[in-house]
Amino acid sequence: MTLWQRARPAHAFGEMWCQELTALSQLAALRARLRTSMTGSPVVERPERDHWSERLVLIADELTSNALRHGGAPVAAVLGRRGDAWLIAVRDSAADVAPVPAKGRDPARGGFGLYLVADLSSSHGWFTERGTKTAWAVVDGSS
Repeated sequence: MTLWQRARPAHAFGEMWCQELTALSQLAALRARLRTSMTGSPVVERPERDHWSERLVLIADELTSNALRHGGAPVAAVLGRRGDAWLIAVRDSAADVAPVPAKGRDPARGGFGLYLVADLSSSHGWFTERGTKTAWAVVDGSS
């Protein structure tokens, strides 16, 4: 089985917002917006309770930085919700470049973020449509 399957999320999620990004320097603002949307605060106030939201923040950071580095403009991050489940979906214009986790690489050279996303999410995948690629992951907010 492939770690990153070509698949759409199993369920529909209500879109809360979509944010376009053009540079890695915008990631801090994205993280703050995610925290505010999920917990009501742009910073971690209750680490013992907000560990689930920090998983989604880390996932978003990984997927968005990958899209900015290896994808192509425009890049957009979408936050969705379905009950206690939260979806982060990141779209770029590199429809012909599948997300592939690093293999046989010195860990000091990086490239292991997709493994991290797989470990931290309850489900994940990617799909293409109309010349774009979307990588996505879901985190359960009740755990």
